[in-house]
Amino acid sequence: MPTKAVLSPTRRSAYAVVMVAMGVALAPYTSIPVGIAKVNPTQHFINVLAAVLLGPGWAVGIAGGVAVLRNVMGAGTLLAFPGGMIGALLAGFCYRYWPRLTAAAVGEVVGTGLIAPVICALLVAPVLMERAIPLLALMPSFLGSTLAGAVMGVLALRLLQRADVIQLAGPRP
Repeated sequence: MPTKAVLSPTRRSAYAVVMVAMGVALAPYTSIPVGIAKVNPTQHFINVLAAVLLGPGWAVGIAGGVAVLRNVMGAGTLLAFPGGMIGALLAGFCYRYWPRLTAAAVGEVVGTGLIAPVICALLVAPVLMERAIPLLALMPSFLGSTLAGAVMGVLALRLLQRADVIQLAGPRP
């Protein structure tokens, strides 16, 4: 699996489909109900992989696709949209501007753990879910989920890089 610069559009699409399938297939086993939210560390793992291997646009599309399918299956809530997509976007941009795996992980954690709970508490929950959810009720669960998933994503990418399965931009870990 080469870096994103040498992937053909067909291969990028194939990787995206596989990542969406992984997110949907693993969601029933890794979604943990925490209050109104169903946290899913697998989503954040996939966000880091997609952000690094495919870029921010693809990462957001993958997170959105997983969120739609998780909601259809009953393994997610509407909070999955900002919870996954904001982190994926920031992970992709952070990796693009600072090509280090830790930059992608930090972008994922900031996007999902700090920004997404604010969006969910102030916009998604009251407007789309017709419920009030305190910000302090969402932030710990979002932070825990994204920290676990981001660490798994970085570890997986480092293992793939050390096994010479992928070649990443920037310094070797």
